[in-house]
Amino acid sequence: MSLARLMDPLTLNNLLHDPQLVLLDCRFALDDADYGLRSYRAGHIAQARFVDIGRQLSAAHRPGQTGRHPLPTPQALQDCLRQLGINDDSTVVLYDDNSNAFAARAWWILAWLGKRDGLYLLDGGLAAWQAAGLPLSQAEPAINPGQFQARAEASLLVSAEQLLARLDDPQLTLLDARAPARFSGAQEPIDPRGGHIPGAQCAPFAENLQADGRFLPSEALRSRFAALLGTRPPAAAVAYCGSGITACHNLFALCLAGYPLLPLYAGSWSEWITDPQRPVATGA
Repeated sequence: MSLARLMDPLTLNNLLHDPQLVLLDCRFALDDADYGLRSYRAGHIAQARFVDIGRQLSAAHRPGQTGRHPLPTPQALQDCLRQLGINDDSTVVLYDDNSNAFAARAWWILAWLGKRDGLYLLDGGLAAWQAAGLPLSQAEPAINPGQFQARAEASLLVSAEQLLARLDDPQLTLLDARAPARFSGAQEPIDPRGGHIPGAQCAPFAENLQADGRFLPSEALRSRFAALLGTRPPAAAVAYCGSGITACHNLFALCLAGYPLLPLYAGSWSEWITDPQRPVATGA
């Protein structure tokens, strides 16, 4: 079975009182650090616990040294996930209100740490839940600490140094999840320098979705990524984005399309440009 699994709102609604369910609200905004918790407190799916993508699922940003959302250590993440009540056998469902762009980061972290069963994104996120006429709650559930055991898989991470050494490899497919204007360098609203890593292909994460925010059918995703991969082996592909968040959306979509879980360059563009010796490309 694919590691990428989707759950529809009605199925989730029927699971809300299952003791094995851990429902995580992953709402976040790049330009407002308090948006997620504020939104959660205003109303969330009943039984959901809030997880902060910026403060809990990212380590401290060191300007000029790291990307904007560096990965915490596996031990720190294990501690966080246990505090959220996650056990090895929990059914974990993740959602946000932005096309699951941020929920996918939590999905990737759990998969990287070895959680391969019982892991889902709510297809369509909070918008799909509300479109189904289902209610929100302001009650915060009591949480019993979990015993999740992290088993990080080193092969799923690529460092800047490793990627730099592979840029001339004709087998490499480097997928950039950012929008075309940021990829080309025509616009860069977040990072101090525009452009992309040489040889990368623009693969905007938003193109994984239908108009209603649900994922495209697996066959359509397979066609999308097959065109990007060409004749190169899927196992040689690497995903990145601005700071290692929306690249995880592409990694989820690749799994949904039937590909294996592929590596992430977690530091991504915002880390790449901290070293002026690393090459940069612009244009489409």
